[in-house]
Amino acid sequence: MAENDLEARHLETLDRDLGRFSALESAASYAARPLVAPGIALVFIVLAGLGAALFFGQTNHTLIVVVAAAFGAYMALNIGANDVANNMGPAVGANALTMTGAIVIAAIFETGGALIAGGDVVSTISKGIVTPDSMANTTIFVWAMMAALLSSALWVNLATWIGAPVSTTHSVVGGVMGAGIASAGVAAVNWPVMGTIAASWVISPLLGGLIAAAFLWFIKSRIIFQEDKIAAARKWVPMLVGIMAGAFAAYLALKGLKHLVKISFGTALLIGLGAGLLTWVAMIPVIRRQSEGLENRNKSLKVLFGVPLVISAALLSFAHGANDVANAVGPLAAIVQATKSGGLADAVSIPLWVMLIGAFGISFGLFLFGPKLIRMVGSQITKLNPMRAYCVALSAAITVIVASWLGLPVSSTHIAVGAVFGVGFFREWDAERRLKAARAEMPDTAPVAPEERRRRKLVRRSHVLTIAAAWVITVPAAALLSAAIFLTIRAAAG
Repeated sequence: MAENDLEARHLETLDRDLGRFSALESAASYAARPLVAPGIALVFIVLAGLGAALFFGQTNHTLIVVVAAAFGAYMALNIGANDVANNMGPAVGANALTMTGAIVIAAIFETGGALIAGGDVVSTISKGIVTPDSMANTTIFVWAMMAALLSSALWVNLATWIGAPVSTTHSVVGGVMGAGIASAGVAAVNWPVMGTIAASWVISPLLGGLIAAAFLWFIKSRIIFQEDKIAAARKWVPMLVGIMAGAFAAYLALKGLKHLVKISFGTALLIGLGAGLLTWVAMIPVIRRQSEGLENRNKSLKVLFGVPLVISAALLSFAHGANDVANAVGPLAAIVQATKSGGLADAVSIPLWVMLIGAFGISFGLFLFGPKLIRMVGSQITKLNPMRAYCVALSAAITVIVASWLGLPVSSTHIAVGAVFGVGFFREWDAERRLKAARAEMPDTAPVAPEERRRRKLVRRSHVLTIAAAWVITVPAAALLSAAIFLTIRAAAG
């Protein structure tokens, strides 16, 4: 009997010890979880540096290229974490895609866009912000490019951390400007170009918001508020999908495939017109089939916009990968060419290994850190459904086409987020208009209290202020950071 009691106490002690070990293991696992993503990112950055050493070869400049490749990989990770949310956020917020599905689709199409249609020639000084002749020598130029790359990456990293979608293009522009001023003085900067970029801070979100609001008004008036919603959808949804197909065909011809085939603006519009008409005709029987048996209510309409929304998100990712990969690897490619040739050029070719760093870095950044900004854009600014998210995606493509026609530099980030704001503010205006109309019919209705009116706002003002502030200070913040990094590098080099 005593032996049984002793054994029972021994087992009880063992259970307690195992329980403590289990709790300790769970606590360690919980504490280590936030470090997994940064750890994987660090491994990718190290591998990018080692790959650069392997492909560049052993020269006097190998160490410089390795460090620059690490900076380029870091920038690519941040682009994936911040910029890609603009393409996938609306689809996820509208529940047309799960977070996992969005990340998989974006990773595939971002990588495909970068590798298939990515810029094989880019401006070494980012859209002519600073002239190469203003640099004293190749060494100064390399330091300036490294400072620009690191400063823009650090700024985008900070913006992602505080939950603000910012333009990575403007971050690079600010970085180049700051390094250019620090190395060659204020006169080295092309201020008229900087003026057009500053104008795009206002033009991009306004154009995106107005176009998205216009399409949402059309959908509400022609489909949602019709007595027979399904019949209205059968009439108008094929046309809307056709407009989307035409817009994206022209958008990809202008922005996504320009490095594969030289296409004029007029030709791109003709391609878009042809694609739009064909899609319109093809979608008429498809929408008729999809709408059979659907109830005459708004929830049924979401089914008809789901697939077009997913396709638009994928196409936006492809075009983004083709265009914005240069933000990560453009300065790196300039450093590689400058160290190889010993001279400066207005344009450089991007080696395949450099493009791979950019393409895979964007995908890794999206996978590891993207969900935070995807949730912000998709659901935390204003509530989206498939119709509203469709308007945001379509606005992004059309705004880029209009801006290209007008010759205006625009930011895809500002367009997409501006479109989300436009949809939200239009819904507020429309709700207020309907409330006034209802009061006019029933004048005895009690007025809504100010607190209740504030509660009914459909756009979160705190996010509007945070994002707008981040947009305004992106270029000066990246410029100041870049100048400080450049001066530090120059002082350390003696």
